[in-house]
Amino acid sequence: MGLMKLRNIAIIAHVDHGKTTIVDGLLKQSKTFRENEALMTQDLIMDSNDQERERGITILAKNTAVTYKDTKINIIDTPGHADFGGEVERTLNMADGALLVVDAQEGPMPQTKFVLKKALELGLKIIVVVNKIDKLNATISHTISKINDLFLELATHEDQLEFPTLYATGKAGKSWNDLPADTEGEADFTAIFNAILEYVPEPKIDLDGSFQMLVSALDWDSYKGKYAIGRVTRGSVKSGDKVAVIKHDGTKSEVVVDKVFVNQGLKRVEAETGLAGDIIALTGIKQADIGDTITDSSKPEAMEGIKIEEPTLSITIGSNTSPLMGREGKFFTGKQILERIERELQTNIAMKFRISEEGKYVLSGRGELHLSVFLETLRREGFEIEVSKPTVITKVVDGVEMEPVEELTVDVDNEYVGAVKSEVGKRRGILIDQEELTSASTRLVFEITTRGILGLRGALLTLSKGTAVTSSIFIRNEKIGVQMQKLRKGVVISSHTGKAVPYGLVAAHDKGPVLIGPQTQVYTGMIVGINGRDEDLEVNVCREKQLTNNRSVGEEGIILPPPVELSLEQQLGFLEDDELLEITPVNLRLRKKILDATMRRRAGR
Repeated sequence: MGLMKLRNIAIIAHVDHGKTTIVDGLLKQSKTFRENEALMTQDLIMDSNDQERERGITILAKNTAVTYKDTKINIIDTPGHADFGGEVERTLNMADGALLVVDAQEGPMPQTKFVLKKALELGLKIIVVVNKIDKLNATISHTISKINDLFLELATHEDQLEFPTLYATGKAGKSWNDLPADTEGEADFTAIFNAILEYVPEPKIDLDGSFQMLVSALDWDSYKGKYAIGRVTRGSVKSGDKVAVIKHDGTKSEVVVDKVFVNQGLKRVEAETGLAGDIIALTGIKQADIGDTITDSSKPEAMEGIKIEEPTLSITIGSNTSPLMGREGKFFTGKQILERIERELQTNIAMKFRISEEGKYVLSGRGELHLSVFLETLRREGFEIEVSKPTVITKVVDGVEMEPVEELTVDVDNEYVGAVKSEVGKRRGILIDQEELTSASTRLVFEITTRGILGLRGALLTLSKGTAVTSSIFIRNEKIGVQMQKLRKGVVISSHTGKAVPYGLVAAHDKGPVLIGPQTQVYTGMIVGINGRDEDLEVNVCREKQLTNNRSVGEEGIILPPPVELSLEQQLGFLEDDELLEITPVNLRLRKKILDATMRRRAGR
């Protein structure tokens, strides 16, 4: 390995622009796997997490490595959603260059801007890959023009305005240096491989200096325990070496390295020595956290830590207190939840946690998706929890309370443009740009507070019959505006405990959309539907029809419309201040904080 040439490259893009598909192709075409290996026929190889596969997005940054023309290429696949920006920020510092993947039809999107800005700030060499050029509505010249505008806006010096542009159809595993007349012809990812070797600089290697590495990621398994992952800045390290761990606050502790691992394809392979410039994983360093420096114990020098943007949303999370508590999960005590949160904080550095004065657990993250992915993880692990309505985190600057403002992009069919503008307008969003994407669709760009975005994605999906594509990114803090009016209607609440029956559900359906079906276990104070009016309404959905000896001739069974199914994110956005979301491995239930109707009325709720 000492003489092997090396490149470290990150792959960055907006959600669904084909980044992970290109990594799949690079892995397969570099002969990383045997021809008969199952991974050769698998898609989204790098998205190994269940939620990543189901949602179709990358959540966790991951490292892999391929060998091409005697050069080892470490590849870092990063998330494309702004909510997981913490994953992007902590891993880009391991790279010397980046492949910026842009959809030929959609062009640069909010997250494209975010990841490119971070990459340029770190001085990475950028290679642009215009992907999906075979799309029916691809506007390649327009997309390239938009990419050029983005570089002009974000470049920190003139050299960054010169960048190679490649063209690709990631799914077909093809790339070109110049725009091809026909995408059906013979081609592969040779153009991308050669561009990496030509344009991405080799890491600056100082093999003679004392060992130094910044911990950029952590992993864990039951066999080896904790892995501290990062790029070796200088020197080398091997098994048995004594090293110092320097924390954020400057405190030092000495430990001995157990094993050294390097990436080889998707595998982590034990190595004799970890050399400067390479991305390695060390075991035996239990106290290592992201942002710590691991260095030669005889000459301990700290590196600059990783800067992470602050969270924008917080939720209160606690033990399930509903009447059905303990029936569907394995873990439901406050102590078990606290231990799991503390474990998450070791690797999820964009997430923050505190215990409030009332003793409640307050979890803060970068957005609804960031928080809901963790809540869904807890659910799958067997936890029963309840969470409050997300609240926006404000800052006080020079005595003035400031709130986060985001740039919201909505791609929608033309027939729904008016409805989208109206809904965003109700939330005090300001339209700053409107662009025709195709003859049938339009892109709308708004500036809107994070408060206004809460619950908006679900509302726009409903308005557009599931066709609106939304994305947003934090742009600044500004003076907090006036209180926003309540946007949601009232709810239908179960007045009794038991199983919902068709006859009882008819009354709930008369009021508006219903969230549950027959035979669903309900309890007093549980939300079962949405009222067409502003006030809350109680209905006995367990009420059965009184049976008599008289039967009407031709009486038919009750036919009910199917219940409305809301995702975890949609239910989080649906909540009001006096409500909670009960999350168990089996069910999601909306409920009032105060279950008893009389006590609710006394409390003014």
